[in-house]
Amino acid sequence: MAELKRNMEARHLTMISLGGVIGTGLFLSSGYTVYQAGPFGAILAYAIGSVLVYCVMLSLGELSVAMPYAGSFHMYTKKFIGPGSAVVVAILYWLNWAVALASEFTAAGLLMQRWFPTSSAWMWSAVFIAVVFLLNILSVRIYGESEFWFASIKVIAIIAFILIGLLGIFGIMPIHGVRHAYLLTNFYRDGLFPNGIIPVFSTLLTVVFAFSGTEVVGVAAGETKNPEKAVPRAIHTTVLRLMIFFIGSIGVMGALIPWQKAGVDTSPFVLVFQSIGLPFAGDIMNFVILTAVLSAANSGLYVCSRMVWSLGKEKIMPTMFAKANKQGVPVNAVIFSMVGSLLALLSSVFAASTVYLALVAVSGLATLVVWVSVSVCHILFRKQLKQSGKSVDDLAYKAPGYPIVPIVAIILCFVSFILVCLDPEQRSTLYYVVPFVIVCYAIFYIQKRIHDKRGK
Repeated sequence: MAELKRNMEARHLTMISLGGVIGTGLFLSSGYTVYQAGPFGAILAYAIGSVLVYCVMLSLGELSVAMPYAGSFHMYTKKFIGPGSAVVVAILYWLNWAVALASEFTAAGLLMQRWFPTSSAWMWSAVFIAVVFLLNILSVRIYGESEFWFASIKVIAIIAFILIGLLGIFGIMPIHGVRHAYLLTNFYRDGLFPNGIIPVFSTLLTVVFAFSGTEVVGVAAGETKNPEKAVPRAIHTTVLRLMIFFIGSIGVMGALIPWQKAGVDTSPFVLVFQSIGLPFAGDIMNFVILTAVLSAANSGLYVCSRMVWSLGKEKIMPTMFAKANKQGVPVNAVIFSMVGSLLALLSSVFAASTVYLALVAVSGLATLVVWVSVSVCHILFRKQLKQSGKSVDDLAYKAPGYPIVPIVAIILCFVSFILVCLDPEQRSTLYYVVPFVIVCYAIFYIQKRIHDKRGK
């Protein structure tokens, strides 16, 4: 049985992580974040979110370098928490990306209708499904290279947005034909928290989900050359860039767009580019958002397939999913994951208010579950290391700030869970998630009991 191969480089790993995070949430929905919490409140929420994701990534970095498994999350959970919890984590995370894949393919089809208004969105969705499938099925290196260039387009657009915005803020470039310095008056004109402090916390929940995808570094560690060097470098550069990109973009939006007007349907990126007279601003951003969607879909199928491959290798799923071809690609796992995303896509059309709603609700909290499991595993890993008589100094990479790092991550994750309970719009997700998790545990232990009886 062929194994997965270490064909990805550090630059691929960094861009894969960025590609999984930077998407329509930043390019389209970020203006609404400013509208809810105000410019300063939005930046505060993103700063807190950055602290959370950095703590999780440091813990994940130590675990990934010490034990570079493909589909790492549930492997760590199995080793340090228990096999039942490992299955739940893997299924939740797989479902999270499968549902995300469905929405990305739908979005790609709709985006193409800007240029081809008479064409069918489903036709374009089918084209992009085929493209993403081919990029994942050919080889790991081709996947990594394609994701590198997809993510690069997004990064260039964000850097241009921040630089042009700064020129406008300081009056170097005219905005709306008026040459004057905007500076930061929009931040304090109506007070630091124009809608009060409470919206900052509701925004924090959105921010936490906006940063989901950074943990892809841990999934890809098992297929990366020199993980002891590549993983820590990717983690630090990824989080640093995310903080600059997200907080920088929100800062520019808050300074140039009055918060009362930031929650409109038009992308804040388009608004800023149009205000300086950039030709075809709408078309340029449509292209950038399209690449963002394809990048997220590309990362999503990769993560899904590696989770299935890992479950097959552990014999939790049929072992046929653990097979890889000569190029190191788990073809059966990729096909299974694509089929799963297509079923989710069909449910969004034919059962949007029932099946698809439940899928979205269950997948919505998957990121928080994974982040908590990573932080708990980090604490238990250090405990086991101490009990075995080994020194922390023997680790190829050790997370700085232990034990504060995993503890802060766990606390912030539980704060987010509490926010879900307090938010009337989000609270209903618990009605789907809790029974789903119970069913997953029940199925695992029933299968285990049957397997143990047969073993006797």
